[in-house]
Amino acid sequence: MPTKVNLAEKFAQFSDHWAPRIVARYNDNEIRLAKAEGDFQWHSHEDSDELFLIINGTLTMEFRDHSEVLEAGQMIVIPSGVEHRPRALNGEVQMIIIDPKDTANTGNHATATKAVQI
Repeated sequence: MPTKVNLAEKFAQFSDHWAPRIVARYNDNEIRLAKAEGDFQWHSHEDSDELFLIINGTLTMEFRDHSEVLEAGQMIVIPSGVEHRPRALNGEVQMIIIDPKDTANTGNHATATKAVQI
């Protein structure tokens, strides 16, 4: 049966950065919550797009030729194969990331932080 997800309660369950938590699934996609602070690594996802929705804070999404600054309530979709680097330079960011199930957050399963269900 469908159940609601309280985002504030889920975000309160963890404190580590750049370590996604799965809060829901649909059509072979995972709805992941993540907290971020500082820099993540340059990477791309060769087989899928990636959606970032900012809940709190400011995230800079760097691309090789420009950057986009995202505030709470804004989102961006990174097309497959596009190299990017998320950066949270002004304190902690809370965000929702939507990826196909089992997608490595670094684009490489060998270096990824595995998303876990909460």
